[in-house]
Order: sequence, then C-alpha cells, then structure tokens
Amino acid sequence: MADETQRIEQEIARAREELATTLDQLAERANPQRLADDFKTKALTFLASPPVKFSLIGAGALTVVIVVRKIVKN
Repeated sequence: MADETQRIEQEIARAREELATTLDQLAERANPQRLADDFKTKALTFLASPPVKFSLIGAGALTVVIVVRKIVKN
C-alpha cells in the first residue's frame, strides 16, 4: 500500500513537471514581442526577395515619374 501511494505521488510530481514545462513553452510561443519579431523577420525576408524588391523599385520609380509629370504640367 505504501509503495502504491509513493508511486502515485511520483506520477503526480512528474505530471506537474510536464505541465509546468508545457505552460512555459506556451508562454514563450505566445509572447507578443517574439511574435512581432518573427513577423518582422519574415516580412523583411519576403521584401528582400528579388521579385518583390524589383517590383517595389519599379512601382516607386513609376510613382516618381507620375508626380514629376503632374508637377511639370501645372
């Protein structure tokens, strides 16, 4: 009987430790600063890819040309 009680207590202690570890992992994954940093890294990687970078450069150049033409016409 005492062995059974001790075994159950050990299982409970082990379950508590596992739960604490899981909660720590969830807290880290849900950290707003970490989520923002991950998003920023992914966004910068996406924007640095050649197709996106050159498309943005082209759109910016086109915008500058349109603005300059409108200024010159007035």
